[in-house]
Amino acid sequence: MKRALLSAYRVRGPAYAVAALALIAVAVTSGIPLGDGARQGRGVIAVIALGVLAVSVLLVFVGPRLIPTRHPATLASPVSGRWLGMNSPATKVPSHGIRLYGQAFAIDLVHEPVDTRRPAFGDGPVMRRARDYPAFGQPVRAMIDGTVVRATDWRRDHRARSGGLALVYMVIEGAVRELGGPGFILGNHVTIRGANGEYATVAHLQRGSLAVTVGATVRAGEQIARCGNSGNSSEPHVHAQLMDRVSPWTAQGLPMTFTGITLDDGPAHVTALPRTGQHMTASVSRE
Repeated sequence: MKRALLSAYRVRGPAYAVAALALIAVAVTSGIPLGDGARQGRGVIAVIALGVLAVSVLLVFVGPRLIPTRHPATLASPVSGRWLGMNSPATKVPSHGIRLYGQAFAIDLVHEPVDTRRPAFGDGPVMRRARDYPAFGQPVRAMIDGTVVRATDWRRDHRARSGGLALVYMVIEGAVRELGGPGFILGNHVTIRGANGEYATVAHLQRGSLAVTVGATVRAGEQIARCGNSGNSSEPHVHAQLMDRVSPWTAQGLPMTFTGITLDDGPAHVTALPRTGQHMTASVSRE
């Protein structure tokens, strides 16, 4: 029973998406005259879709209690220099408010070098240029040794959502992106399969910045792309996560830490993640 529930929990995302699209189709065609058989079929589809939606929502609350506890994996930092932790699993889990798309233990990293000012929210244009942020174009590195199994960099780098009205727009935009699936949420991204069957993903990469292709073998610390502002992103930053499946549709997020970083501009090297609002500094482990 537990195994069946966990299997159902894995596919709650695509099941919910299909059911939602079915209900949209039913609503759109509700004004179209149909024969008795077609009307009955439409009604059956609506009932089934509502049932699937209900079960999917129920699994959101039941599923996490069934997931086995794992010890955090130790990874290389995907960035070098001084970065601010945001939406960190060191502060709360799930870090991004949801476990969908393997994001339960994901972290966002925003570049804040000591000698360069990062534009403040609400200061200046509502939608700033991505290149106005120090993170834009910064090297992004492999977190693990392994093989590249997914690599995409065709999506554009949009302007930052740097004001209140822009955030309202982002909420609406995000709902539309959800219809396209996780690729439109992650934007340009690279996924690497490790020797233990884990999958490390870095996302929101710069358009045209990939330094690797699918099938390439990489080492932790090797540059694989540059930071951008593609996908569901409010400003240029690096989104990093570890998963147990290659597809974000069915993956569960795995806990992780970064090795050899310092926190709060301190001298001691630790294996950890920065909390939300905490700075970390990382050096390049390998080239």
